Amino acid sequence: MTNSNHQPKLSKEEIDSVLNLYSNGQYQEAINQIKVLNKAYPNVPLLFNLVGACYKALGQLEGSVKMFETAVNIKSDYAEAHKNLGIALRDLGKMDKAIESLKNAISAEPKYVDAYYNLAITFKEQGQLHDAVKSYQKAIEINPNFAQAYNNLGNVYKDLEHHDEAIQSYQKAIEINPNIAEAHNNLGNVFKDLAHHDEAIQSYQKAIEINSQFSEAYYNLGATMRQLRQIDSAVKSLKKAISIKPDYAEAYNNLGSCFTLLGQMNSSIEFYEKAIELKPNYAEAYNSLGNTLNILGKVNVGIKYFEKAIEINPNFAEAYNSLGNAYKKTKQRDKSLTYFKKAMELKPNMDFILGDILNSKMHLCEWNDMQKMLDNIRTKIINNEKVIDSFNLMGLIDDAALQRTASEIRVNRDYPRSKILPQINLYPKHSKIRIGYFSADFREHPVGFLTAELYELHDRDHFEVHAFSFGPDTQDELNLRIKEGVDHFHNVRSMSHKEIVEYARSLQIDIAVDLGGLTAESRTDVFAMSAAPIQLSYIGYLGTMGADYYDYLIADPVMIPKESQKYYAEKIVYLPSFQVNDSKDLPPEITLTRKDVGLPEEGFVFCCFNNTYKFTPTTFDSWARILKQVDNSVLIIYANNEVSKANLTKEIVKRGVQAERLIFGGNLERANYLARYRVVDLFLDTHPYNAGTTASDALKMGLPMITYLGHSYQARMGASIVNALNLPELITNSLEEYEALAIELAINPDKLKAIKEKLVANLSTAPLYDTKLFTKNLESAYTQMYERHHKGLKPDHIYVE
Repeated sequence: MTNSNHQPKLSKEEIDSVLNLYSNGQYQEAINQIKVLNKAYPNVPLLFNLVGACYKALGQLEGSVKMFETAVNIKSDYAEAHKNLGIALRDLGKMDKAIESLKNAISAEPKYVDAYYNLAITFKEQGQLHDAVKSYQKAIEINPNFAQAYNNLGNVYKDLEHHDEAIQSYQKAIEINPNIAEAHNNLGNVFKDLAHHDEAIQSYQKAIEINSQFSEAYYNLGATMRQLRQIDSAVKSLKKAISIKPDYAEAYNNLGSCFTLLGQMNSSIEFYEKAIELKPNYAEAYNSLGNTLNILGKVNVGIKYFEKAIEINPNFAEAYNSLGNAYKKTKQRDKSLTYFKKAMELKPNMDFILGDILNSKMHLCEWNDMQKMLDNIRTKIINNEKVIDSFNLMGLIDDAALQRTASEIRVNRDYPRSKILPQINLYPKHSKIRIGYFSADFREHPVGFLTAELYELHDRDHFEVHAFSFGPDTQDELNLRIKEGVDHFHNVRSMSHKEIVEYARSLQIDIAVDLGGLTAESRTDVFAMSAAPIQLSYIGYLGTMGADYYDYLIADPVMIPKESQKYYAEKIVYLPSFQVNDSKDLPPEITLTRKDVGLPEEGFVFCCFNNTYKFTPTTFDSWARILKQVDNSVLIIYANNEVSKANLTKEIVKRGVQAERLIFGGNLERANYLARYRVVDLFLDTHPYNAGTTASDALKMGLPMITYLGHSYQARMGASIVNALNLPELITNSLEEYEALAIELAINPDKLKAIKEKLVANLSTAPLYDTKLFTKNLESAYTQMYERHHKGLKPDHIYVE
């Protein structure tokens, strides 16, 4: 404390004695001595100021306020007492009164640096950031070498998102006093916000160099390393932060996030639980724990943690988003949409939230404001904003360039190339090329149905076939068949991403095939770490991965014309036909009647059994026009929720078609599902996301499918499949052609009969169901990419004739 020269009756020795007690932390002794002095010297403002300071140091804020108030009541221009009163009132949360007292201190002493400094702190706590800036600037004007004021001014600029001014303020603080560890740490935080990661890391390291026990700097360094996917370094820094500050809940939460990224879910759960134990109202940790449980399939338990996070913080946008994702996983799309909307309301610029809302609306067939949302999404993708997941974009816009940009945005944020493991050295040439298929879908799933025979047919003289499964071990018939069909089946579900990669490398897998891509349950991280020297994407994700660590993408000349190669990050493997099928998956020996599947006895039947998120208003417009032109016709479709059924019924009526002409088919087990295709007349494909497995299923059952050839990968898949059956007459080039052909085939039974006969005749000879031929062509591509690699050549487009 400073002295006052206003009380001549008090001796210097008496004042110094009290000040020494205060300085040595002997606050109660100082209070006792002041009480004695007060009897001899009543109404001395200095003594009340001193006793107020002692009460404050003891945490007795109400008592300290009374003493400071007494001091200023005796001496109204006592600047230091006004300042101390302001600080005590601020600590009590009485911000308006605190500001008034600090302004009184400045009125009493216009160049009182400490009063301006504390006034700025109070303004910042009150959220009056511009007033805080002015007060710090005034303090600096009075004392140009006030390093801590520059540091704090930087914090205010950071809150205002004035990043350049914040950086200049921190750098000025460091110029005045290079050993302010806090300023280096704060400077790192601004660099981190600006994604200047190298500068951020240097700043944190400098803070740690100055103060080796600076737990917050270790924490920030760890969080930055985690963002960069340098997980080993991140874990090391976060554990150091915890060793300094054992109750550092935020560090435990971040450690949990690191282990989630590594795929070590059990470890991540332990760290999240520890964070919650240390900080029971830590909403972020509840949300993080819920997300990990959601990944593990424990969705209902995860939901409880999200709800707890929201109970703690009702404005926690990320927790509402997590709830949206959880209900999406359980296919409760109406609930999902509600929570996504709430998340966006709270945080309009949340990554990918607009896309999640639109995807939910597509599943529910809620098409209001759709064009406006699509225009917004298109603009934001062009501006490189994280607005929509690239998979969700496929059903909305037919634009290969936009699709590539969306994939690149997603991969750069969530799956950047990892440097956790060293580059793979060139393996020795193996007597058999080792192929590793990676999937969560080695089971009764569209990918499983399509690929099962491929594994069986590989030439074992030249290829060794491995399956790396990170999906559920279902033990269903297809799962057991696939296990038998490969040389080595590796259940790696419980392994971390890094462990899977290390295992694949230990087996010297030559070519890693990602059958999942950017879809649910995939493990893109495994490919980001490089599971094999050659990596490619196939069948599960219908587009470019947008990542430089995928070398090849399998397609055919219909799906990717040469002029479209620029829209794909990978080199293209051109097979004669794209889609593999299972020739052993024979039509069932079941006969269903129209009545069995809820169809009228008379009239033409169109069908589409694609998912509802592939239905667009434009496609539905076409279907309505077709129904209107074909008397007594009906359309049977599949919708897996009641909301979509109600909305689609409303939409068909809005388009002038009676509701009863739109029929909803049930979800049937596979044999009945296939047999149902025999009692309908024509399959109408969706656009821009075409039928895939459903197309080959329908065609296999002798049912023709009309498709509209688009521009992007998923919008040309239907044409690829039909073309592989040598039925190009079913491919149209515009919606007008699509509608005209559907109407013509419906009203011209002879023409439809001729196409059906050609289809059935082609089933045994066309490439689509010739799995042996497909396998041979794929093996040719594998051999070419393998030989290029061993010659030291970079990947290039491969053409298999």
